[in-house]
Amino acid sequence: MASISPFLDQLWIARFVILKGLGATVSISLLAIIVGSLLGVLVGLALVYGNRILRLIVRAYTDFIRGTPVLVLVLASYYVLSTVGIELGPFQAGVLALAVFCSSHVGEIVRGGLQAIPVGQTEAAKAIGLTFGQTFAYVLWPQALRQFLPAWVNTAAEMVKASTLLSVIGVAELLLRTQEIISRNFMSLQFYFFAGLLYFVINYGIERFGKYVERKTAVPS
Repeated sequence: MASISPFLDQLWIARFVILKGLGATVSISLLAIIVGSLLGVLVGLALVYGNRILRLIVRAYTDFIRGTPVLVLVLASYYVLSTVGIELGPFQAGVLALAVFCSSHVGEIVRGGLQAIPVGQTEAAKAIGLTFGQTFAYVLWPQALRQFLPAWVNTAAEMVKASTLLSVIGVAELLLRTQEIISRNFMSLQFYFFAGLLYFVINYGIERFGKYVERKTAVPS
């Protein structure tokens, strides 16, 4: 207990710093996942139903973004955009970089889910007079969602882990706050382990949310 007590004392002293870092990590991850997922759905639709030119443009976008390290996207969002007159703060630049990266992966996931649905279902929807919007909302989307949900959960978890890279542009997320605490008390093992536990809790919450949506969208047997 003697070795645990100093850590608990330091943890209590640093509780507000950790909570601020945790709040920043959750906010960044949530915004990146939501914005990236919405953009990713549009990317997936363009890849499947867009005309040839649009598909080529979107394909080039997804291949380029997926092939670029997240750290490079983060640095480009913060430093490169400012050279062309787009001034973003560290938080905004970080969310933009992660959302763009997320959109490329979600776009591929959506594409795969939509293309796995038999073409006959789309033709049947047209035959009964449904518009494309109605066909997508009532026929395609529910089936595609059930297929790509596990992959989406993995992508969302990756966004949480990628948020640690934002410390390089000064975003005070959980990892940077943890490093600041360690620089004062030198309890690196204990606080890194505690930070890892918090990241696990966030990702576990995402995984449970995915399971909940999966149950809600499952076809009754």
